[in-house]
Amino acid sequence: MGWVRLCGVDSPNPIVTERERHATTHYPVGFDENQPVPSMDGAVKGKAGMVRLKLSNGASNLVTQWHQAGPENDFTVLIPVPSLAPDTQYQIELQAKTKTESEINTIQGKFKTAPEQNAIVPVSFTTSTCQYLWNYDDDIRGFKTYDSMGKLGPNFFVHTGDYVYYDRIGPMVDNIEKARHKWHAMNSRISIREFLQTTPIYMIKDDHDLLRDDTFPDSKPLGDFTLEDGLRVWRENVPFEDRPYRTIRWGKDLQVWMVEGREFRTPRNVEDGTPLTILGEDQRNWLEKTFKESDATFKILFSATPVVGPDRERKRDNHANQLFQEEGEWLRTLLSSRPGSFVINGDRHWQYVSVDRATGLTEFGSGAVSDSHAGGWDQNDWRPEHRFLRVKGGFLGVNVFRENNQPRIDFIHYDVDGNIMHKEMLSV
Repeated sequence: MGWVRLCGVDSPNPIVTERERHATTHYPVGFDENQPVPSMDGAVKGKAGMVRLKLSNGASNLVTQWHQAGPENDFTVLIPVPSLAPDTQYQIELQAKTKTESEINTIQGKFKTAPEQNAIVPVSFTTSTCQYLWNYDDDIRGFKTYDSMGKLGPNFFVHTGDYVYYDRIGPMVDNIEKARHKWHAMNSRISIREFLQTTPIYMIKDDHDLLRDDTFPDSKPLGDFTLEDGLRVWRENVPFEDRPYRTIRWGKDLQVWMVEGREFRTPRNVEDGTPLTILGEDQRNWLEKTFKESDATFKILFSATPVVGPDRERKRDNHANQLFQEEGEWLRTLLSSRPGSFVINGDRHWQYVSVDRATGLTEFGSGAVSDSHAGGWDQNDWRPEHRFLRVKGGFLGVNVFRENNQPRIDFIHYDVDGNIMHKEMLSV
């Protein structure tokens, strides 16, 4: 599935507002929340027109039909792509025009498709979480982490939630126009834009890029911006089909699951005794069935929130704390029942490796995209579960390969500059 937004300008409004540090984040100073959205830092005007994709693997070309980009979907387009050859490098040319006979503008990119299910092929991917526009760490390019990940040339990238923050100023979202602006400003950062031209992305949503902190189905709106609006804007900006939860197979040795934690959970205000769930019955059944059926050597669950933890005592919205303890125990038991199974989580603004003392399940927290966004945990607070703890930003890299025909998986924590901070080398 391809995604594009047709823009009416060559570059975004520059980021010119000063910012200052507040605890574990930066905030813009004197930002006018009531100014017209097109005047805001990072604003990118959309434009109506038509777009299509041209794909080439050296042996054959494929050109999709033209798709309309209009204001009803914020000038975004999801472009279905027919079945492609496995384990094949494709060059992409995105073509856009405003009228049937007008000049065509182009942009290039590339990606490699997944191998067939039983193919023994090495794979590498990266993952990170939590990025707020005003916590950028490169004045020109935006976020160092994306440039550092790009140098590794991963096969794909998984963002585990909080891609944008609706409930933080600069602007604070209270309508759909401001919510859409958050995506425009973030996606216009040079490091992100260039990284995604060459790296396929899988995205998982969490609370801040849906509505507000700790979002439940019955959470109150932000001004005029409702949960339904959040779902609409998410679907405008994220390339996926059908259900928001899915599983991807990458050859003989790797299968990943990406679960959805906000749409199907039990509302906050329910009667005592009501069974509490984050996943919902249909997703739970799907996860259990597909996980037990898998014959992949390594199996990784991506969750927007912690499954193992440890987590902060005051949090009540994930599988690592008391509110959802029953489903958390079920999930940890399911995952630990198969060798070679791991969890990668988002939401937490620190890097860690932890092992569940009851089941032995290992969880890897990638940490936030930038150091400015890191925090929420004491660097000296090492718990018995911890094998690694670093309250800084960066990303997690994962390599799956065979050494002397023995499958191996390496989990590597990097800082924002791409330096290795910790490495776990595991096998089955």
